[in-house]
Amino acid sequence: MVSLQDILLLGDPRLRQVCAPVARDELPGLQPWFDRMDQLILLFRKTYGRGRAMAAPQVGLLKRVVCMHIDQPLVLINPTFMNLSGEKFELWDDCMSFPNLLVRLNRHQSAVLHYYDLNWQTHEWALDGDLSELLQHELDHLDGILSLDYARNTDDLKWVANP
Repeated sequence: MVSLQDILLLGDPRLRQVCAPVARDELPGLQPWFDRMDQLILLFRKTYGRGRAMAAPQVGLLKRVVCMHIDQPLVLINPTFMNLSGEKFELWDDCMSFPNLLVRLNRHQSAVLHYYDLNWQTHEWALDGDLSELLQHELDHLDGILSLDYARNTDDLKWVANP
C-alpha cells in the first residue's frame, strides 16, 4: 500500500541528485518501483485533482525513469530529448514534491523524446503543449533540477491550498 508520504518533499537532498541510467538487466528488479510510482500518481490525482507523471527520484530511486499515467501506465526508461523547439510558452507549474507551491516559468512548446520501454524497445515521441511541458518537468527531475530553479523572483511563486 502506498501513501503520499512516500513522495519526497522539497528539501530532501535526493531531489537534487543526478540520476544514473538504467541498464537492461536491472529492469526485473525495478518493476516493483514502477508499480509503486503508478499507484502514487493515481493517489496524488485522487487527493489533489492533478498529477499525470512522476520521476523516479521523487520516490528515492536515483535512476533515469519517468512513470506516467494518463489513460494507462507508461514507463519511460532513460528518456532524453532529441529536439526542443525554440518557441516557448509560460505556465504555472506544479510538482508532487511541493504540492502547494506553483512556479511560473517558460517551457518549450514542442519536443521529440527518445526512450526505452519495458521491453527495451526504443521509441521517439513527438510532444506538443501540455505533454511537452510535463516531460520537460520530469526530465529536469532526473538531473536534480526543480521548477523552483526557474523562478526569477517571488512574483513567480504562488501558494495554493489543499483541495
